[in-house]
Amino acid sequence: MDRREFLSVAAAPLLLGVAPAFALSTGGTPLALVTADLESSVVAVDVSTGRVHSRLGTPADPRSIESIGVIGALIAHTAGGRITLIDSDLRVHPIAGEFGAPRYTAVSPDRRLAYVTDSAREEVTVVDVRGRRVVGRVRVGGPCRHLGIDRDGTRLWVALGSKANTIAVLSLAEARRPRRVGTIRPPFLAHDVGFTPGGRRVWVTSGDRGRIAIYEALTGKLVRTLAADAPPQHVTFMDDRAFVTSGDDGILRVHALDGRLLRSAPVPVGSYNVQHGHRWILSPSLSQGTLCAFSSRGAQLHELRVARSSHDACFIVGT
Repeated sequence: MDRREFLSVAAAPLLLGVAPAFALSTGGTPLALVTADLESSVVAVDVSTGRVHSRLGTPADPRSIESIGVIGALIAHTAGGRITLIDSDLRVHPIAGEFGAPRYTAVSPDRRLAYVTDSAREEVTVVDVRGRRVVGRVRVGGPCRHLGIDRDGTRLWVALGSKANTIAVLSLAEARRPRRVGTIRPPFLAHDVGFTPGGRRVWVTSGDRGRIAIYEALTGKLVRTLAADAPPQHVTFMDDRAFVTSGDDGILRVHALDGRLLRSAPVPVGSYNVQHGHRWILSPSLSQGTLCAFSSRGAQLHELRVARSSHDACFIVGT
């Protein structure tokens, strides 16, 4: 089935090949949560059946969404200056605290804390996930956006803008009191930041040209640069592969962790963000309102139109 044919029957199941036993083994139903930016809602897609499970009303402008494992997911409402949490029962809760323009989230490995960039206040905010409140802040010196956390929860790399000439390196030795300890000056204006699964290296994508830079995480040494598609690109990882999207070029590229290009697949134009979870890769489209799913090896599966505009997506396990 090609893309046009599938979208013409978007009410049909999005069959991702998930056996019911998978949901039972994880203690719940694997759900993809997709932001419906213009409709003040989040769409929950039941991955075990491929059908829309529910539509959850939220405060205006649900822009980014990040999984917190079995706890749920954290949503940044940039225009309204709010953060909310969707729990595993799909209830929406406010996060207590003051925000200017919250952008993106990185979650600690133990799922207790979340680090949220606030581009208006030029700071990273620390959120106690279970307490649903802000417990710390640190100024980073710029309108921060994308960020990445290492697997041990000891470091954050934070891009200071959507086209950033500087990446701030924060120590999480005191998890609730991040401290800026260094800077990285990429060979282009940086956009997204992601640590590889082993935590050894960091991929930095570009906001102003078709390039990607790979760094040693411990030293900040530039290892190599790669050719990429139209900026901005976004990156996520699963096992031994990196998945890089270009929304303007409408393409997903799959790389080995050493940078070698393994394969590519088309995505709807506007599919900027990319997330992984439960052995799938998700890429929603800001301009088309679609959710595109790929296998863990980068094989394109299906698309489903979920909203007028979809900025971000993640996986949770619902009860």
